[in-house]
Amino acid sequence: MSGAEIDWLGFVLAVAILEATPGINMAWLAGLSLTKGRRAGLAATAGIAIGLMLNAMLAAAGLAELMRAQPELQVWLRRAGAVLMLVLAWRTWSDEAAKPTPHDERNGFAAGLLLNTANPKAFVFFLVVVPPFLTGGALQLRQAFVLGLVSVVIATAVHLFIVLSAARAHAWLSDAARTRWVRRGMSVVMVGVAAWFLAG
Repeated sequence: MSGAEIDWLGFVLAVAILEATPGINMAWLAGLSLTKGRRAGLAATAGIAIGLMLNAMLAAAGLAELMRAQPELQVWLRRAGAVLMLVLAWRTWSDEAAKPTPHDERNGFAAGLLLNTANPKAFVFFLVVVPPFLTGGALQLRQAFVLGLVSVVIATAVHLFIVLSAARAHAWLSDAARTRWVRRGMSVVMVGVAAWFLAG
């Protein structure tokens, strides 16, 4: 079976526009880098990139179609994402979160990986965004891998810009009162993200 032809320019432009639109990952990365610094933000960026790539491959392998046929799977994924985000919000609100720990990078990586692997909207990406840029034939797994890789590279470039920009203000937050207000504002954002997951 021949593979589909892909409008690469159109796809890249579409992904770039989508990734430049403020979203969950942007807000979380900015807050994490402001409060925990550049290393934690970079670790989270790596976790997000791997999670998005895994998500793309699972979607291409048929999980996106399965989720469309079995909506309850989306519900459970959204609930898992909401629980994880609420746990992160609680930990961020606590004054203990202001103290740097050797686990900041590991926790940031794990959270980025889990949130983006379990994000049902990322699966929908392959059902909604990709098809308009295909003509003829079926999307082959190799093509899906390249599409996923292109989208991850664009997303990672945007995320790196956010992390590095926010990390510059990290020193300004050395004041305990400023740090507390930023952390608690970030906690509120995380609760909002959890509500977004549950709302679907």
